[in-house]
Amino acid sequence: MSVHSSASVKRITTHTLQEMKHRGEKISMLTAYDYSMAKIVDAAGMDIILVGDSASNVMAGHETTLPITLDQMIYHASAVVRAVKRSFIVVDIPFGSYQGNSSEALRSAIRIMKESGAHAVKVEGGSEIKESVVRILSAGVPVMGHLGLTPQSIYKFGTYTVRAKEEAEANKLVEDAKMLEACGCFAIVLEKIPATLAKKVSEAVNIPVIGIGAGPDVDGQVLVMHDMLGITQEFKPRFLRQYADLQSVMMTAFESYIKDVKSKDFPSLSESY
Repeated sequence: MSVHSSASVKRITTHTLQEMKHRGEKISMLTAYDYSMAKIVDAAGMDIILVGDSASNVMAGHETTLPITLDQMIYHASAVVRAVKRSFIVVDIPFGSYQGNSSEALRSAIRIMKESGAHAVKVEGGSEIKESVVRILSAGVPVMGHLGLTPQSIYKFGTYTVRAKEEAEANKLVEDAKMLEACGCFAIVLEKIPATLAKKVSEAVNIPVIGIGAGPDVDGQVLVMHDMLGITQEFKPRFLRQYADLQSVMMTAFESYIKDVKSKDFPSLSESY
């Protein structure tokens, strides 16, 4: 039986997410980049899995999200799709694959959908990428927006500090959110903006607003898996709640294995054929 036809599992859709907002039920969202981890995240009951371009950082070791390619994003997304039975899967269109050219944006989105089997794409930016958003949506591809701190624009901002603290930028962010909704986006991520502004945006639009470092008054939350599991220890912003210390757990296991191999304790007679 294919994962898509499992009778016992009801898939999350854009419609489900819209209903959750109207009910006031918070939406859970987490990143995943490979089959094994995505399978666990899905089984836990996550609403949305984001195949984030943060793979550039946590999977490939790059300093920013900029270097990851469309082919690499499709590779990660395909692995996640093969694991998931219930969660709604969103894939970041990487830097340089949609900005400034709506035809290229459409090609990128269609490649992600066709080659990975994901359910939606995510793009960063507001009015400056409107043409690309409209073009992707015109092909029937669901689009999630992303406003506030947009990591793909790191060299423009020059810093990862909180965005939209000034009135002009805050007003633009609200207008951009309304514009993304009017275009047809099914949801928006708000990253690292003042909680009061995030609340204002969430109330100004009828589509779900997912926050990361945007306070509690939004429709859901998203974190990077490696950060919340404590696999990456060097990244500890205020908005991150660490739910496990897997780096310590894994280090202990690896050290024990090395010790057992060196001391000839492993494998034992019972572990041999």
